[in-house]
Amino acid sequence: MVKRKKPLNEKHVTGFFFIISLALTVFLGTLLLALHQLKIPDIRSVAHYQPPQTSLIYDRHGEIVERIYKENRVVVSLDKMHPLVPKAFVAAEDSRFFEHPGLDFISVLRAFINNIRHGRKGQGGSTITQQVAKGLLLSPEKTYLRKFKEAILAWRIDTLLSKEEIIYIYLNQIYLGEGAYGVEAAAQTYFNKRASRLSLGEVALLAGLPQAPSRYSPKDHWEQAHARQRYVLNRMAADGYITAAQARGAYIKRPSFASFSRSSRHANGYYLQVVRWRAEQMLGTSLETAGVRIYTNLDQRMQRSGVQAIRSGTKEVFSRQDQTSTKSRSTPQGALVCLDGCSGKIRALVGGTDFIKTPFNRAVQAKRPAGSVLKPLVYSAALENGWTSRSVVVDEPISIRGADGRPWKPKNFSGRYYGSTTLENAFIHSYNIAVIKVMQRIGIKPVHEMARRFGITADLPPDLSLALGAADISLLEMSGSYLPFICKGSYIQPTLIHRITTSSGKELYRHRQRPQRVLKETAAREMKKMLIQAVASGTGKKARGIPGISGGKTGTSNKSRDAWFIGFHDQLITGVWVGHDKNQSLGKNENGGRTAAPIWRSFMGTVYR
Repeated sequence: MVKRKKPLNEKHVTGFFFIISLALTVFLGTLLLALHQLKIPDIRSVAHYQPPQTSLIYDRHGEIVERIYKENRVVVSLDKMHPLVPKAFVAAEDSRFFEHPGLDFISVLRAFINNIRHGRKGQGGSTITQQVAKGLLLSPEKTYLRKFKEAILAWRIDTLLSKEEIIYIYLNQIYLGEGAYGVEAAAQTYFNKRASRLSLGEVALLAGLPQAPSRYSPKDHWEQAHARQRYVLNRMAADGYITAAQARGAYIKRPSFASFSRSSRHANGYYLQVVRWRAEQMLGTSLETAGVRIYTNLDQRMQRSGVQAIRSGTKEVFSRQDQTSTKSRSTPQGALVCLDGCSGKIRALVGGTDFIKTPFNRAVQAKRPAGSVLKPLVYSAALENGWTSRSVVVDEPISIRGADGRPWKPKNFSGRYYGSTTLENAFIHSYNIAVIKVMQRIGIKPVHEMARRFGITADLPPDLSLALGAADISLLEMSGSYLPFICKGSYIQPTLIHRITTSSGKELYRHRQRPQRVLKETAAREMKKMLIQAVASGTGKKARGIPGISGGKTGTSNKSRDAWFIGFHDQLITGVWVGHDKNQSLGKNENGGRTAAPIWRSFMGTVYR
């Protein structure tokens, strides 16, 4: 007789389910507590992906001249990449990306066995989603705990974002060597082209980099990179993204790699330094993370010519003085600014002989005694107040009581006096007594007002010493003050930056300033003629030699500490300054005409060649 099983009574069933429920509750509670103690990061920030981006600076022709970054990254959408870029990285890094839920358990198991076998920790087996989690939310240490967190985050990210959103983040976030983050920055760094213009072979080279960017660098380790490229191309063919014939063709062709000239970067250094200062001031943020596009007025050919003219000119002064002096001397410094006519666009700005050795920018930061290059402002004020170039002034010894009660007895540079002379002749030959007498007649206030209208913001002395340029002014401001003479009496503030946009093209700034009338057109015309005569037969004769009409004015401070020349040719205004940082004399017989004017002529001659 077969024994029948006793049916489970209700008490047993209820007890069984109570124990199961309790066990599940304890398990889930323990799991939640463990997850809490693991401090799993919040993944919502991944959905609002806004990484630090590279800011790009362009010259007047649209060529990139500088990249400023904390991480060299240019974020672009998938449709701005070569169509095979996402497929190549998926084939190389995570072939089941579009199928798994953020975790590829087969790959994880395979990696785990390999790690145990080779005694490694937390290596390999990461899906693209896991790499996104690791790159954005976790620290870089290699432990099993971090790997566990990475897996949880990958699963969560996969439920939050679409596959397209995940691959978009990955392709913009991944480090690809040479300081480049993301495929756009890498394409520009390795091949000097946009990611949308890459060839199949170039795509495969980039897709081979995430595993070991340094080891597979195509610039430094071509054989290893080439072998890795073949692996990627074969994987792409196996997954059906390309044909075997396409893979073979791409493998055979060796791409040409980008090369960036350090000398070009150094030549542009002073200009770009000021661009960066001005842009960060306008935007209120660091360019290292802003990811903006800055379009400047820089002309690289003019900039290089300016650097060369300053270096050659200052060396010539040193050589000349070294032969006549028994004292140990140093090579003087120099600066140059070139403005494009009535637009006020700054085409070149050189702040010293070597940006790397001396980044102090003497075109902008240094304020030095202007000497006679300031005299056109005095004469402009006179011409606007009824004087003409034929008005007569007497050049003779004078004594003026200073603010301290002691007499001031100014002299001409030559030590001679010239008696009755026209305003034009006094200007052409830069007579000091004459300009002081002019300022005595018209007053100090009109000259102050004229200087402000001409863009000079520096402190100006409240006495007649201003007539001789006893005011510390930057080369940029002083050069800009000559704009009204070739612009029919109009002034516009010199500018380096034309416009600024976001990486997507949204305009943040555009230079819209219009020229303002600051001097009567008749006065500007007369002043221009006088400047032309100063070069033709006056103190600026050493600026001659360029086909066409040039005009300008020399300037020399006390004891030849500063030598200036500011002049125009056609529609360009260029200012040159030479001096020592420690304010010592340039040496015997050094002055604006002998020292600065030849540098101006050398630069302008190259520009108009």
